[in-house]
Amino acid sequence: MIITKSKGLRGEVTVPGDKSISHRSVMFGSIAKGTTEILHYLQGADCLSTISCFQKMGVAIENRGDTVIVHGKGLRGLTRPDSALDCGNSGTTTRLISGILAAQDFHVVLTGDASIQKRPMNRIIEPLTLMGAQIHSSRDNGCAPLEITGRPLRGISYTSKVASAQVKSAVLLAGLYADGETSVTEPYLSRNHSEVMLRYFGADVRTEGTTALIRPAAELEGRQIRVPGDISSASYFICAGLMVPNSEILIRNVGINPTRDGILRVAKAMGGHITLLDRQSGSGEPTADILVSSSALRGTVIEGALIPTLIDELPMIAAMACLAHGETVIRDAAELKVKESNRLEVMVRCLTAMGAHVTETGDGMIIRGGKPLHGAVIDCCLDHRIAMTFAVAGLCADGETEILGGECVNISYPGFYEDLWKLMRQC
Repeated sequence: MIITKSKGLRGEVTVPGDKSISHRSVMFGSIAKGTTEILHYLQGADCLSTISCFQKMGVAIENRGDTVIVHGKGLRGLTRPDSALDCGNSGTTTRLISGILAAQDFHVVLTGDASIQKRPMNRIIEPLTLMGAQIHSSRDNGCAPLEITGRPLRGISYTSKVASAQVKSAVLLAGLYADGETSVTEPYLSRNHSEVMLRYFGADVRTEGTTALIRPAAELEGRQIRVPGDISSASYFICAGLMVPNSEILIRNVGINPTRDGILRVAKAMGGHITLLDRQSGSGEPTADILVSSSALRGTVIEGALIPTLIDELPMIAAMACLAHGETVIRDAAELKVKESNRLEVMVRCLTAMGAHVTETGDGMIIRGGKPLHGAVIDCCLDHRIAMTFAVAGLCADGETEILGGECVNISYPGFYEDLWKLMRQC
């Protein structure tokens, strides 16, 4: 993919459905009684992996494009698949489905692509084992493939070492089947889509500070889910609108859940012109249209409890910081090392190649902004968020920016480049 400098971006865009909510709607609908209708479902590769896994366990799922219909089989209605469940590139699928499978009455193998087979799974193996699950890494390296044999589970009070919605959700889903209350306490509050949606499906879930608690359920009930636009996908247009001169972009119907809206808080702290319009709430998730325009940006500090609210947006924020006046410091973000790529290492290497002044630290980076960017050849390591980040960065760089493997955006945003070109054509 070749990107050249833009003179401005103008128009409006509707980003795909939220990836986290799309995953959960199929999972929870599959183990609920009755029919779940999902509107604005994300048709990215990761979410298609979730559909495939549950279809292999006997769930009838109709994928009609923007709408997905799930004919749920109840909490204990899943059947043993004929072969291993392939989670593709999806860490959400792998970790969340493990919590459900831990209580089923069959044996199953979970696998995925080369990236998934390097990502840490001990973080779910540990708590699920404490609950009585039989789950282990086939290669004894703490990664997929995972072998899971369902067993009766007991409720536990678990303190997670990381603020991770995937870890929390895996434990809460297992807690649906446990013999008593299950709780997960995090160092900081991670995104709460599971708690919101499980409650909507009829589960007994509550939150006390950074602790989520769930009682075992007799059944969940199918629901209609209207998936909001993914704020992680919207972040590329939010930042593009702030970074590229002579720009004004309206992004329609974006989820602004307060456990996910860190990108908005950081952008405003950096001096970004951002206005939220037409606020609404559906299926328990707040949404708004987001209007952004070109801004004189300044450096900021991003750390602590803010990190889980924007972990997927940090690569884009780092690129935006290169154009800000002054220094931006990102701390407490070591989780970036174990994503689809080592995003800390990749961002520092690629931003440096474009002429930025970036220093990697043990858990983040320091960016000294204001130095002009120039085009470069970017190896995105088949990481969709890295590819989209440098597509936006290339709009602000002199010369050509070439993104190798740029088609990996299909993992979360199949129409990304088309939406970007549309904004450029309207300028």
